[in-house]
Amino acid sequence: MNKSLSEQQKSWLILAALWLALLVLAGLRPFAVPDEGRYGEIGRWMWVSGDWLTPRLNGVPFFHKPPYLYWLEAISVALFGVSELALRLVPALHAGLMLSTLYLAARRISTEVIARRAALMLGSSLGFLVGGQYINHDMLVASWIGVAIWCFAFAFMAGDKPHAGLARWGFVACALGMLSKGLIGFALPGLVLLVWLIWTRQLKKIIYLPWLSGLALFCAIALPWFVLAQRTYPDFFNYMFIGQQFNRYTAAVYNNPQPFWFYLLALALLLFPWMFFAFNQVRRVTATSLAADVSMTDPWWKLCWTWLVAILVFFSIPHSKLVGYILPVLPPLALLAAMGWQRAMAQRAWAGKAFAGLVLVNGALALGLVLKVGEVTRDSRAQDLAEVFACAAQPSDTLYVSDAFPYDLPLYAQTTKPMVVLNDWPMLREQAGDGWHRELFEGADFDAQAGRVLQALSVLAQVAHTPGHWYAGRSGSTLTANQPGWTLYFKGAGWDLYRSGGAGSADSTAKSPEAAQHKGLPGCKQQR
Repeated sequence: MNKSLSEQQKSWLILAALWLALLVLAGLRPFAVPDEGRYGEIGRWMWVSGDWLTPRLNGVPFFHKPPYLYWLEAISVALFGVSELALRLVPALHAGLMLSTLYLAARRISTEVIARRAALMLGSSLGFLVGGQYINHDMLVASWIGVAIWCFAFAFMAGDKPHAGLARWGFVACALGMLSKGLIGFALPGLVLLVWLIWTRQLKKIIYLPWLSGLALFCAIALPWFVLAQRTYPDFFNYMFIGQQFNRYTAAVYNNPQPFWFYLLALALLLFPWMFFAFNQVRRVTATSLAADVSMTDPWWKLCWTWLVAILVFFSIPHSKLVGYILPVLPPLALLAAMGWQRAMAQRAWAGKAFAGLVLVNGALALGLVLKVGEVTRDSRAQDLAEVFACAAQPSDTLYVSDAFPYDLPLYAQTTKPMVVLNDWPMLREQAGDGWHRELFEGADFDAQAGRVLQALSVLAQVAHTPGHWYAGRSGSTLTANQPGWTLYFKGAGWDLYRSGGAGSADSTAKSPEAAQHKGLPGCKQQR
């Protein structure tokens, strides 16, 4: 008993170390655009505005995803302030949840050695160390999908009738999954479990689930926000469920088209090099020999493969594919890889050193990637411009943009006023593809008052001689070149900042934020 307790304590210390490594990495790089700028800013704006019902991007409604991520980001910003780490704490917590539930489940269905190895494989992977800190909805929904599958699976395996308490936790997890990213929060656990129950001849147990209390919990958690949003915005259901979920799954007009085999390559990178040891389990044609090797019974082995294959096929069907979509399969894949290692490598004298070496290599890869990404993406970000603007502008000043959308600028400057986005909006409604223009004008359709931030290009000339106006454009932008009154104020790596009224220049002291003589915006570093 003492030895077992000691081994478990060792495992939990390893899990804690992996999660702390994730947090360290999460604080070492700037926001990535567009995703982290977009989703991080929506959470920050929710806190600044006090509107906890409507996610907003630049002040206009953004109903691409449910609000669970934004709620938690707003809470984190309220507690810790605006920073990369504060916002990345939300996906990192869910990555820790995924890691912990994998370890706890694997320990129950296999051995302590296999459970610890599976956790180390997942926790040392790029999928955990990099994907686990990325600000979007993917890690959140992936973790709750995993919790739901584990809870329901253990409930079904408890006896002739499912364990009611575990099943209810499964319904709760599905509800949080739906609040994380919509219908897949319960559709994917349902798909995996249905196929698994048929394969293991347990389908009849479904009728004994605590449906009444379970659905009551699901509805109490998941439905209130959707109902309130629909009452406030009558086209909400059609936009989110038909437009942003069903159409994105079935249509071929959205971004990121990839071949059918895309996710096999993605998994090879996300769980490198551990995924290749999972292939060792493909050759397992009898559950008897498998159980003898790793103390795992036939139904659990089948659950891992069902979980992996069902979700892999589901996401491989759509035309549009993103790497983060496949995160839900990392736990069963890591467990299969741990069993593959046990069978192929565990008896070799040098296996322990090899395993430790691969863990260190993975950590070095993650560290190198995190340290390098800021330099590589420097031109696409507006961080340097945001820091200047935060110290030079007053909260009442107006910032205009047009030829691109600086997703990270409001985050770094901590603006309290939406940017005015200039363009030929009637033309864009006819021609715009799946990009930032569409995000804004579709959001403006829900709130005409907020949609006033979308204005015509002619506005730039109208305010050129009035103080208190700024324009941010991509380097080389010519929009202000022939409009008297606009003066170059700061030239950044990828963005330039212009000021109205003919004041300031790139050669003046205003080129540095330290020259500002007033408090500026909350993002001004002079105030810290």
